[in-house]
Amino acid sequence: MSKKRVFVTQRIPEKGIKLLKKYFQVKVYPKDQVIPRKELLREVKQCDALLSLLTEKIDAEVLNANPKLKVVSNYAVGYDNIDVKAATAKGIPVCNTPGVLENAVAEHTFALLLALCKRIAEADQYVRAGKYKRWEPMLLLGTELEGKTIGIIGLGRIGAGVAERARKGMGVNVLYHDIKRNKQFEKEYQAKFVSLSELLKKSDFVSLHVPLLPSTHHLIGKKELAMMKKTAYLINTSRGPVIDEKALVQALQKKQIAGAGLDVYEQEPRLTPGLTKLKNVILTPHTASATIEARTAMSELAAQNIIDVLQGRKAKFTVNPEVYNRKQK
Repeated sequence: MSKKRVFVTQRIPEKGIKLLKKYFQVKVYPKDQVIPRKELLREVKQCDALLSLLTEKIDAEVLNANPKLKVVSNYAVGYDNIDVKAATAKGIPVCNTPGVLENAVAEHTFALLLALCKRIAEADQYVRAGKYKRWEPMLLLGTELEGKTIGIIGLGRIGAGVAERARKGMGVNVLYHDIKRNKQFEKEYQAKFVSLSELLKKSDFVSLHVPLLPSTHHLIGKKELAMMKKTAYLINTSRGPVIDEKALVQALQKKQIAGAGLDVYEQEPRLTPGLTKLKNVILTPHTASATIEARTAMSELAAQNIIDVLQGRKAKFTVNPEVYNRKQK
């Protein structure tokens, strides 16, 4: 009996690939680029399991390309690149990799915050340009964190991790806004649950940690940016379309807010015109989870999801678990 086939749409850490190869035939798209649509459709027709990345749109066309497709395992916590409804209709489990990248993303968020407050990127460019001639008392003045207020929008594990670093590490006061209140969190971090508008008006730092849903698309737009302090910083390590990027560029150009740190973008990887010309912005290429530890653990989880499903078990991290109660069509 021939082994079942797994197709991986881009190269991921080898640990997950080795795990898959113990049981299945594994093919990895070899080029260091996003797989072209035609090649994705061709490869899906020949596999039992698909290990995808956020850069691939796994829609009904892809899912219908192979009636024998058994599982889609996304190498990410988010899965807005996958048509989960279409997968569920076909009885295909959609899996993700939660619980292993929260620490890395929280650290990256805080790194962006510190870099903005201390004007690290500007200072680095200043020195490299040969402009540093002497110590000056007013040169590149930043701001301190202690005693300031951070507003966490979306209190999942990452948001809570950022709050912990801010409160316990730097003495920053914590406000948060979420669809539900967390009294345990409030008690542990002396945090306050507030409305979105109150959070925006009172926070010195605003950090976004929400999934991309119809309700969160352009959650931060012209109106919300106008509510923020002129001295406030906005950080986004969640999903790009949560911010209206054009409105953000305009707000930064007009100095309505002090600055922004972005790891994700509305039309990723394309940037809104004007964004790269701003000195009060730090931009990273969707690398918040880019640590050896996190990315390796993600590869193992993505692989294990596939192993479980192809061996007749329920994958632990399935976003549409109802499919296990029905037969594949």
